[in-house]
Amino acid sequence: MQVAGLFAGIGGLEIGLAATGHHPVLLSEISEPARAVLAAKFPDIECAGDVRAIQNLPSSVDLITAGFPCQDLSQAGTTKGITGERSGLVGQIFRLLDDHPTPWVVLENVSFMLQLDAGRGMRTIVEAFEERGYRWAYRVVNTLAFLPQRRERVIFIATTSDIDPASVVLADEAEAPTPETRLETHAHGFYWTEGVRGLGWAPDAIPTLKNGSTIGIPSPPAILLPNGDVVTPDIRDAERLQGFSRDWTLEAEKVARPSSRWSLVGNAVSVPVAEWIGQRLSMPGGYDCARDRALPANGRWPRAARYDGTNRLAVEISGFPDYRPRAPLAEFLQHPGKPLSVRASQGFLSRTERSSLRFVPGFRDRVRQHLHRMMVSANNIAAE
Repeated sequence: MQVAGLFAGIGGLEIGLAATGHHPVLLSEISEPARAVLAAKFPDIECAGDVRAIQNLPSSVDLITAGFPCQDLSQAGTTKGITGERSGLVGQIFRLLDDHPTPWVVLENVSFMLQLDAGRGMRTIVEAFEERGYRWAYRVVNTLAFLPQRRERVIFIATTSDIDPASVVLADEAEAPTPETRLETHAHGFYWTEGVRGLGWAPDAIPTLKNGSTIGIPSPPAILLPNGDVVTPDIRDAERLQGFSRDWTLEAEKVARPSSRWSLVGNAVSVPVAEWIGQRLSMPGGYDCARDRALPANGRWPRAARYDGTNRLAVEISGFPDYRPRAPLAEFLQHPGKPLSVRASQGFLSRTERSSLRFVPGFRDRVRQHLHRMMVSANNIAAE
């Protein structure tokens, strides 16, 4: 299919779809650092800026993709909802659809959108598609199915074609093995910025890569390595943990601070998730109606659902359409990480002392040992 990639970011959806034969003919992205990346990676594709400036889509477009802004939908963001200034831009998709009724649409966003404001934002989106004659299906998909990053995102597919969208996004399910890990043998990811609540603990994986603070300060997770060191990953490994090749975002440094690369990677769509979507768009599977359930009555949307043209139905399915074998996280990392600083380590440990969170036995001891080594190293440098 011919793709119009709106809110393209650094091209995660587009590069994944292109790997399966669906090629972009138009991109739209307002962020200057992201545009620098797109210009380098898609040099022959027109890249419009603000989506609001696009008057109409090329007549050849069969598929609109949109990882529309999540800042107003995320728990880590403003949680203003679908009417927020940035996430409300999803309305531009419907403006363009009204001008050019495109047979396929793929949307991606944070899973928190399903419960935000008692599900009002999601209800707004599905009603807009249904009014235009689309059937739809969605599912929370976990990047952990493909890579050592726990990252849950809603993949929403709508179509006016004869193909059931459920046969694209709800046809596959794999059983994810329970990771059998120990602190002495495997790496474990966590968020050092937390400690009182949250923590984001991930055995043999990292928790979700985030886009950092509103003023551009990166917020990478920490990784406790088997040797006891605590590091934050190198940006090149962060790119790989999203399925990009290393230095995919290097071009952004020509127009912005190097730290901007963390925001670009944190906002991106995981490439292998997009590849899986592209494969199923080319060759739909079969949907088992035995998965159908009644929608909950509390207003919150389930983790998977579909609309068959008449009824909205919840769907019982996991977040794992696949589970690809991968090297342990400690072996996956190719670049030396940055040791978690004395200040960051002290702050994290201090918060855990006030916390009611339960920690894996030995975890805090290893962070304390890392802190001790960092302090000894700092004292030695000062003595010299």
